[in-house]
Amino acid sequence: MPFCDSSENGTRIFYKRFGHGSTKVLLITGLAGTHDSWRPQVKGLTRAAGANVDDDAVAAVGDEGLDVRDREAQEGIEVCCFDNRGMGRSSVPTNRAEYTTSIMAKDALALLDHIGWKKAHVFGHSMGAMIACKLAAMVPDRVCSLALLNVTGGGFECLPKIDRQMISLAYRFFRAKTPEQRAIVDLETHYTKGFLDEYVGSCTRRDILYQDYVKAISSSGLQSNCGFEGQVNACWNHKMTSKELDTIRSSGFLISVVHGRYDIIAQLDHARRLAEKLQPAARMVELHGGHLVSHERPDEV
Repeated sequence: MPFCDSSENGTRIFYKRFGHGSTKVLLITGLAGTHDSWRPQVKGLTRAAGANVDDDAVAAVGDEGLDVRDREAQEGIEVCCFDNRGMGRSSVPTNRAEYTTSIMAKDALALLDHIGWKKAHVFGHSMGAMIACKLAAMVPDRVCSLALLNVTGGGFECLPKIDRQMISLAYRFFRAKTPEQRAIVDLETHYTKGFLDEYVGSCTRRDILYQDYVKAISSSGLQSNCGFEGQVNACWNHKMTSKELDTIRSSGFLISVVHGRYDIIAQLDHARRLAEKLQPAARMVELHGGHLVSHERPDEV
């Protein structure tokens, strides 16, 4: 399996690559998510049905296959997505102090070095967008463009709008002990009701996605307490300094801040303020959708 050894405390990062091409895209997932949450974007960018073969298998490809890959290398897009520390098949440090967005940005940088990418378009979702900001401020020369999806600042900005719906969701989230219980909460948290109630054939999206979520959670397992608490710690302590924002703003690459208007986790106003701080390099794009607007509106995203 493809793993990258991070320089941060010996952490191993699991990753997958899709497609072939000179255009490189690094996708950074959010809290409690795995690389698999980027499926709509991977499919849309690469049209790839499965992950790339490993380097040893590439060596066995014949001349005709290499000609095809040479053509793809000029025209196509290669995508890399990975499991952040604390989730999926990556290492799960037990010390909460080993989870910060800066440390996790260094994980992403180690991955770029490991796969030999000098530059990439960087796209982060939620906590992954916080990590992407830190990465862009850390090594702006490695970033072709920056896309921040459903992003907020750290600290209190990580808190959702507190109302009866959110209190109910939080209560059920922390009590969820099975994939089935967790899937129900995740659907209500990630998508708008209108999207879930749409029919696809004879079934609603809610029914279809419920089965997908149960299968995915059963496969990867519920996130460990250490991983969840560590990633929450990273979000709560995240902060972009004025110097870091200046570095990003003045680095010359374009920035898109993309947000679902009905996101009940990451509040829209915080994303708008971040986009304003990053102007004139940044543009704000609001789409009809929730926290996983990347799944509700994959073509636009």
